[in-house]
Amino acid sequence: MSPALDISTDPARLDVDLIHRFLSEQSTWAQGIPRATVERSIAHSLCFGGYLDGAQVAFARVVTDRATFAYLVDVFVLPRQRGRGHSKALMAAVLAHPELQGLRRFSLATSTAHGLYAQFGFTAPARPQTLMERLRPDAYAPDVVQPSDSAPR
Repeated sequence: MSPALDISTDPARLDVDLIHRFLSEQSTWAQGIPRATVERSIAHSLCFGGYLDGAQVAFARVVTDRATFAYLVDVFVLPRQRGRGHSKALMAAVLAHPELQGLRRFSLATSTAHGLYAQFGFTAPARPQTLMERLRPDAYAPDVVQPSDSAPR
């Protein structure tokens, strides 16, 4: 039997090197993401680290106002630790967090883990015609010009 995953929201425990490496090199959704972007996203989100023997093996990030809305992103378990129930433990901890209770909407996007999220009550949008997005799949490509802070507003 696999040891229980220790799940924490303490930002000081997060292994930012590991998170950046996974997102930028192994994820299907954030290839090439700059480390500074990962650091900024962590600083402005409620993050969950999953640890075995003190080493981080899992991660989830929730973008939220902690009152009405949350968006679950960047969920992963390292490949060598998959199949041991860690993603379920991580999701249970996310959904049990006291600052994520009573939300009107909790959203996520997935291309591969519908079965996992369905176990926690996630479904396809009830009214997909009301949802819109502005998607830039090449945002982290090295040749894409990023808006600068000095650009006119």
